[in-house]
Amino acid sequence: MGRGIYKQPGGKLVGVTARLCDGYCHIDGDFFMDGNEARSREMLLEIGRALLEGRPIVDIPQRYPDVTLVGMSMQGIETAFHRAVAQDGQVPRQREPQAPHQTRTVPSQASHHIPTDGEFGELSAEECADRWRNLKPVILHDVPRGPQEQMETDQQWARDVAAGRREATLRIWEWAAPAVVIGKFQSLPDEVNEQAARAEGIQVVRRCTGGGAMFIEPGNTITYSLYAPTDFAKGVSVEGSYRLCDYWLVVALRELGLDVRFTGLNDIASQHGKIGGAAQRRFPPAGAGPGAILHHVTLAYDIDGEKMMRVLNVSREKMSDKAVKSAVKRVDPMRSQTGMSREAVVDHLTAAARRVTI
Repeated sequence: MGRGIYKQPGGKLVGVTARLCDGYCHIDGDFFMDGNEARSREMLLEIGRALLEGRPIVDIPQRYPDVTLVGMSMQGIETAFHRAVAQDGQVPRQREPQAPHQTRTVPSQASHHIPTDGEFGELSAEECADRWRNLKPVILHDVPRGPQEQMETDQQWARDVAAGRREATLRIWEWAAPAVVIGKFQSLPDEVNEQAARAEGIQVVRRCTGGGAMFIEPGNTITYSLYAPTDFAKGVSVEGSYRLCDYWLVVALRELGLDVRFTGLNDIASQHGKIGGAAQRRFPPAGAGPGAILHHVTLAYDIDGEKMMRVLNVSREKMSDKAVKSAVKRVDPMRSQTGMSREAVVDHLTAAARRVTI
């Protein structure tokens, strides 16, 4: 059995595990798939079958209009597959040449300490502010919860909003224990050193959204979730919805003097490096409810980089398009940039969120 991985420049990572002799092909990674969950799985399975049979895959997404693959191209998936079968010492069946397929990613954009038009996608900063004022979410600094309870709470509250049983809510998390949270489509053994995680007393859980693995320590990270009716992002692309949902956060962090900007699809960074990452999932309407967007973000406050690297498996391929090759250096905690305690940062974020919604 062979394994191949490919990092889309400016996008996400895909891994393919394949064995041609018995027709096995599994696709995983930190990409995002927005839309119907069952149809998303069906699309990945069809891509896998086509690869094994030597058929073109570039047109497969067109048969799934209710699913959007974000951060990865068909060409990227095929590259990972070829690397997998080459590693397994096998040659795939002859296939038709693949036309380039543009990945859905957003290039990094420079920004200043005030929001500027264009950096929030299709919406202007003023339009984002209007949507937040109209949303008026309940702002809650939650009680500490264990890792698995956090995952369950996230899905349940999103479903409650989707069914109209809960108002729009912005929940700031508190973690009761350390954890590694892996993305919905990631391969656990490829992303996490499970033996090291057990030795460190770290629980590994899987969230309901795509994206990459997050290393969590209760006092060293700041996590929040937004549960909003689907219409909050009406008329906005998937990429633009990330910027809309994080509008308040950008405003809040710039008030602290941080030169914050969006990088790629779902990362938030300053001039010193990445400080956080976001992930999303849409929940369909339930009953007479409006449907919901779940958008959650984890920010690095003061990460133990050495422990993180013992627990997470970070491949060279994943870092291939990064200016800095060390994953430890890429995590730039807010503590060093603000000089504030975590509690003070959380208090500021909570107050800023209330100001944005007035």
